[in-house]
Amino acid sequence: MVLLVEDSLTLRDMVREYLEAHGLGVRVASNGQEALYACRHDPPDLVLLDVMMPHMDGLTFLRAYRASWHAPVILLTALDAERDKIAGLESGADDYVTKPFSLAELLARVRAQLRRADGPQGTSVLRHGPLTLDLDARSVRVSGEPVTLTRSEFELLAALMRSPGRVLSRPDLLACLQDDGSASERTIDVHVRNLRVKTEPDPGRPRWLETVFGIGYRLRPEAAR
Repeated sequence: MVLLVEDSLTLRDMVREYLEAHGLGVRVASNGQEALYACRHDPPDLVLLDVMMPHMDGLTFLRAYRASWHAPVILLTALDAERDKIAGLESGADDYVTKPFSLAELLARVRAQLRRADGPQGTSVLRHGPLTLDLDARSVRVSGEPVTLTRSEFELLAALMRSPGRVLSRPDLLACLQDDGSASERTIDVHVRNLRVKTEPDPGRPRWLETVFGIGYRLRPEAAR
């Protein structure tokens, strides 16, 4: 299933109809907020993502998306400067297509990304230093000893372990929580405090779950050694 995120109704309908005519299932969203909601309820196999959209732009969506999901993302944008392409790719995009584009070429790029995604998959077990997190078994161990996490704590730790060393902002981490939308960014601080109590030898002096003041949290890369 392809998730097409585009605020132009005309372009959205044209791309959707073309991809569907060539055998691909397509869902649509008109901005990043709608797209995040769609991903939480039914993660897509690939995302086609406009950059300039109201409410939540494409790059903001992409940073939040990469905290929880790994399916390929192709940016569709009129921004064709080198710095824009670099910003898009460094934010987590897998490919970059500038408007106007050929529908046939877009289809070929979509199929190429889906083939790569269908290749040998990475392990469902994430490791970082003494931390081991099994995505399938929904289990966590610290130095081999099992620890019990809440669903929210598990999702936050998984997001951090998928991108060790990368700073995830509180909004990024908030987007990982599959809640009813009532949680605030302060909720993230509470969950992180609880994670430290459950996983750190000295929660008051955390060794691997680092606070990046004014931004969010990350796993210290050196803690993996």
